[in-house]
Amino acid sequence: MRRRTAGMIAPLVVLALLGGGCGDDAAQQPATGPASATAAFPVTVGGLTLAKRPERIVALSPTATEMLFAVGAGAQVTAVDDNSNYPPEAPKTDLSGFKPNAEAVAAKNPDLVVISNDLNKIVDQLATLKIPVYVAPAAVTLDDTYKQLAEIGKLTGHPQEADALVRRLKDDVGKLVQQVPQRMARLTYYYELGPELYSVTSKTFIGSLFTLAGLENIADPADPDGAKGGYPQLSAEAIIKANPDLVFLADTKCCKQSPATVKARKGWAGVDAVRGGHIVELDDDIASRWGPRVIDLLRTIVDAVAKVPA
Repeated sequence: MRRRTAGMIAPLVVLALLGGGCGDDAAQQPATGPASATAAFPVTVGGLTLAKRPERIVALSPTATEMLFAVGAGAQVTAVDDNSNYPPEAPKTDLSGFKPNAEAVAAKNPDLVVISNDLNKIVDQLATLKIPVYVAPAAVTLDDTYKQLAEIGKLTGHPQEADALVRRLKDDVGKLVQQVPQRMARLTYYYELGPELYSVTSKTFIGSLFTLAGLENIADPADPDGAKGGYPQLSAEAIIKANPDLVFLADTKCCKQSPATVKARKGWAGVDAVRGGHIVELDDDIASRWGPRVIDLLRTIVDAVAKVPA
């Protein structure tokens, strides 16, 4: 992943989530079983109708790729974008999800393209080429994740596998939420997208997971009306003053941040999260995607909360 600079981080925060983000093994690992025996075509999802099961699927976002493999459609995926790195067997290409090229996509001869954003008006371009497109935009809530998994399962001929996956994810989320220890006062946290100190508010998909874990977000006052899209840039002074109980780093891969680099920042050594050793290193990829591995992120959050003394 390329290093993010201060001038780029604001737009890239959103783009990373659009391209970007554990339960039992079945929820974490891609499904490998056969298509649902009862799957019938044609199928319709929204305004998209497929006459037959797609066998040459192109995915143009890492989350789309993860979802396709998770519902059991991995064998039907013939090409994925250059940022799709999970699962390892995904057929990675030089196709771009950030700057999609209709001709390059069409050259893969797809019978279904799954995208997360209509960049470059790729939907209209592919429609002109009579290539069907399913758009799975960045989730705002977990229900959005469940809905996309179910719809992708239906479109690819794996409705039963997708429904079973959604049930497992919901069950795992419920169990994790029940594990959150009860406290007299809510713990506070700072979530770092980059060393430029961009963060997320509780109104974002990521923030909603921390709310489930009973945490209070120190970034919320920086974007009270959502004018910054839920991704405000904080100042070091504001973070130090807020004195969060926990710090979560979603910039460990892109920007090489770690507990040591945070502790070395001027004035940060006295922050409760730093003094108590409650700086949590996240996997940038899992943290920026809203697919089935979101359960990994929630488990990491819950485990971190449990380690903070009452």
